[in-house]
Amino acid sequence: MKGLGTDEETVLKILTSRSNAQRQQIAAAFKTLFGRDLVDDLKSELTGKFETLMVSLMRPAQLYDAHALKHAIKGAGTNENVLTEILASRTPAEVQNVKQVYQEEYEANLEDHITSDTTGYYQRMLVVLLQANRDPDGRIDESRVEQDAQVLFKAGELKWGTDEEKFITILGTRSVSHLRKVFDKYMTISGFQIEETIDRETSGDMEKLLLAIVKCVRSVPAYFAETLFYAMKGAGTDDDTLVRVMVTRSEIDLLDIRQAFRRNFAKSLHHAIEIHLVTTGKHCCCSVVEMMSNAVNGMKDLVLLLPCITLS
Repeated sequence: MKGLGTDEETVLKILTSRSNAQRQQIAAAFKTLFGRDLVDDLKSELTGKFETLMVSLMRPAQLYDAHALKHAIKGAGTNENVLTEILASRTPAEVQNVKQVYQEEYEANLEDHITSDTTGYYQRMLVVLLQANRDPDGRIDESRVEQDAQVLFKAGELKWGTDEEKFITILGTRSVSHLRKVFDKYMTISGFQIEETIDRETSGDMEKLLLAIVKCVRSVPAYFAETLFYAMKGAGTDDDTLVRVMVTRSEIDLLDIRQAFRRNFAKSLHHAIEIHLVTTGKHCCCSVVEMMSNAVNGMKDLVLLLPCITLS
């Protein structure tokens, strides 16, 4: 970044072939050697989506979700998709961490900010998730499984209207292993998958949130595989979702997401991104593809993603 212009490929190669912890060490060393903030320099030297991705990669892992949530509820309008994705997919420990980091970074209560920008049952479901009080996985009580399945059946298919509170309580507080059994029992009792009932009985943001919770209970990697698939489906690209998912999952379960993508959509995530590059008319730099061999911790697809977004 010294002198006229910026060697974007060098920035690209270094930041995408390091873990988040290593990138933080690089930032610290950069400040020690040059007395400058690396992220500030990246912001001043880069532009567009390339800047967004590089800055996202430099953000400490524990801050990323808090930052995404802050921007989802900042200013006019609210990005409910971001609220849904993050709060439906994170573990109770991760939610607790996000709340703490949010308070430290923005000197504000995350729950207060979210409730001021949301309404109705959608708001109430988010608040339940923010409590991070989901039961831990343990021994399955089959009688309680039967009871919860019956409660959901009566609250939806057997009721004129829908008792959303029952769905909120059960989907927001029961353990993942318990809920998987409940979904199986629900299918036996009702003849429907729980997703079918949610689709019929709810709508809008509440429907999307409940479905996201169910999908994450079944498989978090499959949920994110589907998220990536639809981010690349149709005209245009949901660049923000692509960046957010690839950055936040790259060191957690991106390899599992790739496997789920292949299993559920009959093609590799790698291939899907390549096809998307062709159909959107965005070129793929050979140097970027060559760097894939240096990728670590599931960063291979993130490297390939870079030319998928605007580099200037």
